[in-house]
Amino acid sequence: MKFRNNFPVRGKYLSFVVVALAFTVLVLWAWEDNPFLSTSQSVQAWYRTSYAGFIVGPTNSSVLPNTAMENTEKTYSNSSTKEETVKDSAHSEVTPTDFASTIILNKSQSNENTCSYGNGGWVPDDSRPLYSGFGCKRWLSAMWACRLTQRTDFSYERYRWVPKDCALPAFERSAFLQRMENKTIAFIGDSLGRQQFQSLMCMVTGGKESPDVKDMGKEFGLVKAKGAIRPDGWAYRLPSTNTTILYYWSSSLSDLLPLNISDPTTDVAMHLDRPPAFLRKFLDRFDVLVLNTGHHWNRGKIRQNRWVMYKDGTRSELGNLKEIGIAKNFTVHSIVKWLDLQLPSHPRLKAFFRTISPRHFRNGEWNTGGNCDNTTPLSRGSNVEQNESSDAMVESAVRGTKVKMLDITALSQLRDEAHKSHFSIKGTSGGSDCLHWCLPGIPDTWNEILIAQI
Repeated sequence: MKFRNNFPVRGKYLSFVVVALAFTVLVLWAWEDNPFLSTSQSVQAWYRTSYAGFIVGPTNSSVLPNTAMENTEKTYSNSSTKEETVKDSAHSEVTPTDFASTIILNKSQSNENTCSYGNGGWVPDDSRPLYSGFGCKRWLSAMWACRLTQRTDFSYERYRWVPKDCALPAFERSAFLQRMENKTIAFIGDSLGRQQFQSLMCMVTGGKESPDVKDMGKEFGLVKAKGAIRPDGWAYRLPSTNTTILYYWSSSLSDLLPLNISDPTTDVAMHLDRPPAFLRKFLDRFDVLVLNTGHHWNRGKIRQNRWVMYKDGTRSELGNLKEIGIAKNFTVHSIVKWLDLQLPSHPRLKAFFRTISPRHFRNGEWNTGGNCDNTTPLSRGSNVEQNESSDAMVESAVRGTKVKMLDITALSQLRDEAHKSHFSIKGTSGGSDCLHWCLPGIPDTWNEILIAQI
């Protein structure tokens, strides 16, 4: 019997099997890690599949599993400060280690950043501040211009942030404006976003009056409504380079609609899964967008503003405080997901989500004698070196998206001496504001890091 050599045939089969296995591995890898595949589903589908744990009901909602961490910050208002926060162990702000964030966490790889600007240290710099706290009157609210108050120590102004692993270019306003020629920079968020907007306006004008700067508020619908204390925002255009810088107030980053527009005392529908109408309307006008939220997500503010939470057009009764933290987490992830889906249609837009600005009340809260009276710079240390952001919620939300994180929390945490504190303009009074910052001050550094990332 003649021996038959079957090796060539078996070799062909073996080669086919190896190729098929390799192809299967590549497909599975692409499905897991390709950002396009992971974001190609509709927003509605993502809501259904990624956040089934969010409670919606006509009246009372059931209690979620007790996995939220009891560490939220509660915000109140007083006559002098509209956004001051107090810690309350009964309030819970959900972090990405809890129930909601575990559901919503994106497995895709994090944004590719060439530098971690949040790691570094504060160093003395006698060339600071970047503008005059006396001269920047048109853009800077008097309540935040600490040079106009009874404060006498301004050493907090003379420090510069130096990242550990890369250079943070010195701010040069003419060069920046040339880069931003014919472009629009938009800040959308709470009053800390307003501070960042005012800081940038002072930086680009050198803190001078600049009467030729054009008010563009009407073009963006930012006009003071009848009976309102102030408009919903401001917009200005610098004629030298046609650069527009604007701010729109949206403390929750959700769409707010009065339930009865003819009744000024009506409740307000807070659509957690829908970005503010202003953002949806003007997104195509923006070249740089900076979002922030944080200090309004508490029982006090929700009751004060008469906010009623909605999702998918249906009222959601979020009675217990852990659910408020989950609602915040849901909204932050929701708006980032929505924005990420818009970016392919807006290729020139660079979008950022700024991490939360820290507060520094000691020995009580704003209404119980709390203060931030320290005036010694860097008493908490001068360096930050950590692998993760101190705002895990924002870090989780932007992971795997084209939305970048503007990480300012840890570096700002070291600067408790730079708040408005109890200092007031002569002839006025008010409690300690350990949430907002003196300007010039820490928000200038936020803008330097923003400019480096643009």
